[in-house]
Amino acid sequence: MFNNFEFHSPEFLWLLILIPLLAVWFFFSRKKESAILSMPNVKGFNGGSSFLPKLKPLLYLLRLLAFSALIVALARPRNVAVSTKTKSNKGIDIVMAVDVSASMLAKDLKPNRLEALKRVATDFVNRRPNDRIGIVVYAGESFTQTPITSDKSIVKRTISEIKWGQLEGGTAIGMGLGSAVNRLKESKAKSKVIILLTDGVNNSGFVDPKTAAELAKELEIKVYTIGIGTNGMAPFPWAKDPRTGKLSFRNQQVEIDEDLLKHIATETNGKYFRATNNNKLKAIYDEIDKLEKTKIEEFKYYNYTENYRFLIFLAGILLLLEFTLKNTVFKSFI
Repeated sequence: MFNNFEFHSPEFLWLLILIPLLAVWFFFSRKKESAILSMPNVKGFNGGSSFLPKLKPLLYLLRLLAFSALIVALARPRNVAVSTKTKSNKGIDIVMAVDVSASMLAKDLKPNRLEALKRVATDFVNRRPNDRIGIVVYAGESFTQTPITSDKSIVKRTISEIKWGQLEGGTAIGMGLGSAVNRLKESKAKSKVIILLTDGVNNSGFVDPKTAAELAKELEIKVYTIGIGTNGMAPFPWAKDPRTGKLSFRNQQVEIDEDLLKHIATETNGKYFRATNNNKLKAIYDEIDKLEKTKIEEFKYYNYTENYRFLIFLAGILLLLEFTLKNTVFKSFI
């Protein structure tokens, strides 16, 4: 009820301390305001009684209420209506290029690399309410799963639906990067970013990753590259049981072309990261989130409704009522 209520000059409310002091002063001085008549016998005045003399302190009460209303009016009570408008003057378009090759099912991250990435990527999207995001997936080939959009519900649904087996086998890093660049080449955003994640080496596709990086550089697209996978050995999918459809796993050496990923990042003024476990993967996306902040301007508009006029009017009515009663009803009482 009082969320949008305030006093413009609340310091005047300290004057309300005077009200109880004036009330005490009146209580002890009320007898001095009436004349005293000494008589040897009051038998002749016993003809009747009136309750009006007992109501005379009401005049002083009206005066105190009037003064209280004037003091509160001086503090200028008012209601404030606030409307907010945000303006982004540095929009960012982001494309996440995700490796969906079979090796992304390796269990060195929990429950596996792909599922760990999906959780972190969804959290990243939730923290980018003012940016447009698109999703590109690649393995032996690549395609755009979701074009750049500001609808985060679509982006998050797309991420949740990413799975292994959508594309033919292999790891075509150049094609994944090329598809992401193609998504951003017509972008009018002031900042264009690609987050390229892979867990292997470029072993298929017809686009050279370095050529795709040069194109990104020409279009002023910054590429953050992430190599995902532990150091050393990890349990990789090895075979699929034709009867049950379950995958068999065996330990293999983790191979990530870090030199290539570092070259792509350096060439495009981005940064290379290595995610060897779930916590490091989350920390990487947290850092990218901090590096690529959208500048937001917030404009607030205030509309004030002043309430002091009613209090001044009320004080005037109370003083007029006191004056009228004092000079009519209570005029005959001394």
